[in-house]
Amino acid sequence: MGVFVSIRGWLECDEQQFAAVRQVIADHTDGHYSGGWGFPPRHFNWTYYVFYGGDVRESAVDWFMDQLRSIAAIPASDEDGDRVRGLFVATSEVAPQVEWQVWGGKVITRRTNHRLGYLAE
Repeated sequence: MGVFVSIRGWLECDEQQFAAVRQVIADHTDGHYSGGWGFPPRHFNWTYYVFYGGDVRESAVDWFMDQLRSIAAIPASDEDGDRVRGLFVATSEVAPQVEWQVWGGKVITRRTNHRLGYLAE
């Protein structure tokens, strides 16, 4: 049957970065797991959010991480220097739970601490 990984999390960005994030996602569309991406139907205030939630085969984690790395690399769009940032939690059926922190132009992988353990139950 295969091993599945539950991925859930969000990204935060500004309007220009949001357009670039959408383009990265469109460029990686696979017709199946791409359906886990979600965008609020109406924007309000100043921060744009993008969400992902889905159970993917372990073999698709690289596909997802390629997107995250491309999104993390999106440059700041104004003088304040803010880059895309976010947090994702990945729970595998066979491996320790990890979080993927998107900030500073990179994706940093860390094991989650005990506070997020309930997500793996």
